[in-house]
Amino acid sequence: MQRTRLFKSLAIIMAAGLAVAACGDDKKDSSDNGSDKLCDASKGPAEKTKVKLQLQWFTQAQFAGYYAAVDQGCYAEAGLDVEILQGAVEIVPQDVLASGGADFALAWVPKALASREAGANIVDIAQVFQRSGTLQVSFKDAGITTAADFAGKKIGSWGFGNEFEIFAALGKEGLDPATDVTIVGQNFDMSGLLAGDIDAAEAMIYNEYAQVLEAENPDTGELYTADDLNVVSYEQEGVGMLQDAIWADGDRLANDPAYKTTATAFVKASLKGWAYCRDNAEACRDIVLANGPTLGAGHQLWQMNEINGLIWPAADGVGHIDQAAWDRTVEIASNTPNLDGATVLTQPVDADAFTNEIVDAALAELKDEGVDINGNGWTRLDVTVTPGGA
Repeated sequence: MQRTRLFKSLAIIMAAGLAVAACGDDKKDSSDNGSDKLCDASKGPAEKTKVKLQLQWFTQAQFAGYYAAVDQGCYAEAGLDVEILQGAVEIVPQDVLASGGADFALAWVPKALASREAGANIVDIAQVFQRSGTLQVSFKDAGITTAADFAGKKIGSWGFGNEFEIFAALGKEGLDPATDVTIVGQNFDMSGLLAGDIDAAEAMIYNEYAQVLEAENPDTGELYTADDLNVVSYEQEGVGMLQDAIWADGDRLANDPAYKTTATAFVKASLKGWAYCRDNAEACRDIVLANGPTLGAGHQLWQMNEINGLIWPAADGVGHIDQAAWDRTVEIASNTPNLDGATVLTQPVDADAFTNEIVDAALAELKDEGVDINGNGWTRLDVTVTPGGA
């Protein structure tokens, strides 16, 4: 989504920066029937169904559950040979899916619904992230504690469809994004905040927020701490939108029974991988590092910990799509104008845009196998922040 000129140049910059990262080996797999593995790959058929999964970004703990499902033999046990395709700025996962370049894709719901409105017949079959992880981070002296305090400030935004919650929060507070605040194009890092060019920077709780904590405060020579910062959570502001979901091809779901069976098997194995990462955060950190060492071990453990916080607990079972959260996302995407006065969605979203049929079937099987699908007992780790995330 490149609705404003503000962010177009970022695509070129970031595409070049990720070219090396996107060439990593996603085939690393130690799931050869080892007795210490979560799943038993030998139970699966000898001939596996090949599946391609398109990620939104390069390898990091945001996608740990899928890498764990490979590593722990869960896909193999389900009869699947899964190839994980890394993402980048120029890659739109749901469009890759719709064009046949992948069998399943991970995407934020509002972005995917915009593609669906444009003609991509894609369906949300599992809502892995139950909560939004988007923040606006500022230093204490900026005095920004709620979205109402954005007035008169320079607010960083990545664009590319990541700005919807910002505009929703501004609208909720009666602020005009064109006149009451200054929207600043932000790189996918926190350099603008650290340099003082932005009053409040967009951040994911599992990534960019940690980047600030991993940076040295030049006034003290020590790392920044949470006490130095104010954080506005869009989930807590009431405008959080559904993010990472598993999307499938709608035409194939409707017309290809084998694909539908594969979808259920894929979702089940993926959710088993996420349950493993809930209970084995450090092991999943190591699995991610083995597949893509772009980010350091400290940063990846922070990320794994916070990703778990977006997934667990899952009241209706991990991946189940909550109607109220869906409706809130659609309402915001349909009624919140951006700087150009345009909304993400211009037409009503039809009922076929998501289905719980597949995920609920997968959850029933997992429950029968004794897998904890709710994670009510999950608690965060106490992660030590390391310089630069090393």
